[in-house]
Amino acid sequence: MKTEVYSWRVSAEVKADLERAARARKTTVSTILDMAVCDWLKKSGGDTTEASMQRRLHAGAARCLGVLAGGNPRRAETARQTLRHRLRHHHAR
Repeated sequence: MKTEVYSWRVSAEVKADLERAARARKTTVSTILDMAVCDWLKKSGGDTTEASMQRRLHAGAARCLGVLAGGNPRRAETARQTLRHRLRHHHAR
C-alpha cells in the first residue's frame, strides 16, 4: 500500500513520454515511476532490506573492533591465546 508522496519537476517532454508509456501499458504514471525507481535502487546498490543493512552494520563494526583473520582451521581453539598475543603486541608499541 502506498502512503507516501514524493514529487519532482521534469521537463514537458519527459512528462509526455511518461504519460504515453503509461497509456500504452494501460497503467498509471505512478506505477511506471515506482518500477523505474525500484530498478534503479537495485542496480545502484540502494538495497535497504534488513539483511543488507545488517551486513553493512556488521562490516562497519568489524572495521572498528578488529577481527582475527587467517587460514588457521583451528582458529576457534586458539582464539584466546592469539588474541592475548595480539593485544600484548599492540600495547607494547
